[in-house]
Amino acid sequence: MSSFRTAESVSPKHPDKICDQISDAILDAHVSQDPDARVAVDVAGGHGVVFVTGEVTSKATDIDVVTIVKRLAGDVKVIEHIAAQSHEIASGIDTGGAGDQGIMVGYACDETPELLPLEFVLARRLNQYIYKKWPFDGKTQITLKNNEIVSVVASFQYAPKDELTARVKRWLRTQKYASLGMLDLHINPAGDWNIGGFDADAGLTGRKLAVDNYGPRVPIGGGAFSGKDPSKVDRSAAYMARRIAVDYLQAKDAHEVFVYLAYAIGYNQPLEASVVVDGKQSEIKGYDLSPNGIIKFLDLKRPIYEQTARYGHFGHDWEL
Repeated sequence: MSSFRTAESVSPKHPDKICDQISDAILDAHVSQDPDARVAVDVAGGHGVVFVTGEVTSKATDIDVVTIVKRLAGDVKVIEHIAAQSHEIASGIDTGGAGDQGIMVGYACDETPELLPLEFVLARRLNQYIYKKWPFDGKTQITLKNNEIVSVVASFQYAPKDELTARVKRWLRTQKYASLGMLDLHINPAGDWNIGGFDADAGLTGRKLAVDNYGPRVPIGGGAFSGKDPSKVDRSAAYMARRIAVDYLQAKDAHEVFVYLAYAIGYNQPLEASVVVDGKQSEIKGYDLSPNGIIKFLDLKRPIYEQTARYGHFGHDWEL
């Protein structure tokens, strides 16, 4: 029986990724001055306007949101509307409880050095390779059949089709998973394009969840990561779930590991902490899975977040 798997990647200049980076750059600005800042910032942008909204309770001063936005989005009009965190939510977090309910999924496998799904890694590597030459808006997509590349999609702003095709083929020749004679290539399939980013489309924080996580093969439990300080388990517990999955993969010499963590708002212990190692489920033990324990273990009160919003949150040298 044939096995097909497909994943995509988007460049840092994709409208949704611009919004993710703005949200996390604002978070970094607050955390650099106040490690205990409570931040939940969402960004919507497009066609010359960027709207920044959310909740921030912070001791940081002189956070220049307009400068941050324009550094990442260019010469746009900025509308800022940020309020303080609800005191009802804050009361639960102040005692060490989770910032919200949710289910977080961690994953690791032995298919790649990044310990991520092969199709996901290949789509990202190709995107990064193209982005080095054309650092603009762009997407890639890889389809595997029985772990062989059978289809490639690449669309990049300002990249002429002939030149982009040549670059994709050059990359493919370096991949042991590809045979050029058997490939179905779709390079700028809608035609060459020069209007991209916020000039062509709108973006929104948290709209590329599969790209931020592990690709479509792995379920997504919680919400978006970007713009959220680590008291939000959507982010911190997702990072911890990935760490635990990697730990189990390596300790058990396993092929594939899933980790599931579930929380209730205001409560400091997970309602579920389970791991599935090569299909066998057990309870996770030996980790402090309280929000404060995770934050301390992963050292999450640092201005480290903008980089996480560019090419997915896992499988990098700087991975948390």
